Amino acid sequence: MVLLPRRLLRADWFSPPKQNILLVDTPSAASEIAFMLGGEWDGCNSVVLDKCDEVAVNTAASLIQAQWCYAGAEVTYLARLTANELLRRYQAGERNFTNANLRGISLDSDNLNAINLSWAKLTGATLQQTNLTYADLTAADLTATNLSLANLSRTTLAMGNLARANLSQANLTGANLYRACLRNADLTQADLTGANLTLADLTGANLNEAKLTHANLTGTKIQLLDE
Repeated sequence: MVLLPRRLLRADWFSPPKQNILLVDTPSAASEIAFMLGGEWDGCNSVVLDKCDEVAVNTAASLIQAQWCYAGAEVTYLARLTANELLRRYQAGERNFTNANLRGISLDSDNLNAINLSWAKLTGATLQQTNLTYADLTAADLTATNLSLANLSRTTLAMGNLARANLSQANLTGANLYRACLRNADLTQADLTGANLTLADLTGANLNEAKLTHANLTGTKIQLLDE
């Protein structure tokens, strides 16, 4: 092996080749771009291309008003999805909204049964009385979200961030809250019957009159509030 002096080494020799994996702001846009460019859609936000022509990608993205970047880019742009757009697409049969930007969205009393909102950003959203039964909210950011009276029965909230969330009178029967963060959450009169709270963090949470019958509390952090 020949060693070159440091002054003769070019920085770009050590730069990894540009990947042909694209991240698109919505799953539906990723599907359309994959179809237009002959790529492979992964069912979520990624498109794999044999050869990436940025002009072609930009043209395809502009036609459907989508945003994209290379996988591994430092900043991934995700346009905020409005409530009307989300409901329109849900009613049209779309269920996969992985990684969606829904910060501050208001969806009071809507039906979103079996929707996939894994890794979605829902900080400060209002989902009061919303039906989210069998929804997938794995690792979703629900910080300070209003979920009071929401139906979260059989919903997956594993590894979700529900710090300071309002879950008062919410139906969480059979919900999966494995490793979920519920610090300082309001669970007043919430029904957690049969819920999986393994390794969940309930430090500072208000559990006044909450139902925990048959709930799995293995490794759960609970700090009762002072009366």
